[in-house]
Amino acid sequence: MRILILGADGYLGWPTALYFSQQGHTVVACDNFAKRQWRAEVGAESVTPIRTLHERVQVWREYSGRTIQLAVGDITNWSFLSALIQDVHPEAIIHYGEQHSAPFSMIDRDHAVLTQMNNVVGTLNVLWAMRDFAPDAHLVKIGTMGEYGTPNIDIEEGYLEVEHHGRRDVVPYPKQPGSYYHLSKVHDSHNMLFACRIWNLRATDLNQGVVYGIQTEETALDERLCTSFSYDECWGTVLNRFCVQAVLNLPLTVYGQGGQTRGFLDIRDTVQCVALAVQHSAPAGELRVFNQFTEQFSVAQLAEVVGKAASELGLAVQVAHVENPRVEKETHYYNAQHTRLLDLGLQPHTLSETLVESIIQTIQRYRDRIDPSLIMPKTRWRGDRG
Repeated sequence: MRILILGADGYLGWPTALYFSQQGHTVVACDNFAKRQWRAEVGAESVTPIRTLHERVQVWREYSGRTIQLAVGDITNWSFLSALIQDVHPEAIIHYGEQHSAPFSMIDRDHAVLTQMNNVVGTLNVLWAMRDFAPDAHLVKIGTMGEYGTPNIDIEEGYLEVEHHGRRDVVPYPKQPGSYYHLSKVHDSHNMLFACRIWNLRATDLNQGVVYGIQTEETALDERLCTSFSYDECWGTVLNRFCVQAVLNLPLTVYGQGGQTRGFLDIRDTVQCVALAVQHSAPAGELRVFNQFTEQFSVAQLAEVVGKAASELGLAVQVAHVENPRVEKETHYYNAQHTRLLDLGLQPHTLSETLVESIIQTIQRYRDRIDPSLIMPKTRWRGDRG
C-alpha cells in the first residue's frame, strides 16, 4: 500500500513508519518538526538522544535496504497538503500530526489557540484533501480516551445507544474533555463524522490511552533509530515521570489522592493497533471508533507498580502526594470498553512485561540527560502559573 504518515518524526509516528516500511509498504513520512520546537520552548529534551528524521531515515536505509520518502511541511498549509496528497495519492493516511500535550495547551491563551488551530485546521485540511484528491483513502487518526472524560457510566467505543421518550437511537458518546488539547480532539472527531457522512469518506478514530515504552522491534535495531522519551511536566506522562523519579531516587509525586484512572498500552501495541486498523479498512461513509488501550490503572496503582519494579533493581522508592495542578475528578468510576481491536486480533503486551527492561533500565543508561527541575508541574488549570 501507499501509506502517508503525518507527524512521522514523533514518539509514535517514527516507529509506525519503520513498521510499515519493514512490511514492504511504500511509506511517505511527513512532519514540520514543530514538536522539537515546542519541546525546546519549555526547555525539555528527550531522555533518549534522538537523531534528526533525515538521519534516522538514512540509518534505516542502511539496515533494511528500504527507502522511506520524506515530505517536510505543515499540514495546516493547504497548498502544501493538497499538493502532497495529489503527489502521493495514498491508500491510507495515518494521522499523528497534532499538538498532543494537555499541559502545553493550558499554559495560556496563546498555547490554547495554537493547539486548537494546529489540530483542528490540520485535520480539516486532511478531510478536504481526501474529498478532492483521495476519496477512497482510509484515514486512521489517533484520538484520545481523554475525549470521554470520567462519566459515571461505562464508556462505550465511540457511540451510545439511548432511549428517550420511548424512542431509541445511536448517538456519538457524550464528550467531557479535560483540557483544550482534549477539546481539540473532540472537534476532530465531530469533523470526521460529518465528513464521512456527507462525502462518503472512510475513517477510523483510535481513542488511545496513555502510551508507555520506548522500543519496538525496528527501533531496537540501532540506537540511532530510537524514538523519544519525555519526562517533563508538559510532554511526559505520569508513568514516565514516576520511572524517572525512581531512577533519580526522588519521591513519586502522585497528584492529589491518586484515584485518577485511565487506560494504558505499550508502544508496540499502538503500532499493532494502527496496523490492524489499516489492514481492516472502515467502510465508505463510516467513522469507526476503537478505544485503544489494554490495561487500566489509577495513578496510585501506577506508583505501586513502579515502586515494586524499582525495588527489584535495588532502587528505594517513596511516594509523595502533591497538590493536583489539574481540574479533574480524583475519585471516580471508570469502566471503558475496548473489545473491537481485540476482535481484530490485537495481542496485548502488559506493563509488567515492559517496565523494567524497556523503560527503567533505559532511563538508567541515559540518566545524565535528565534535568530534575523539569519534572514538577508549572502549568495549572485554574490559571496561575507556578
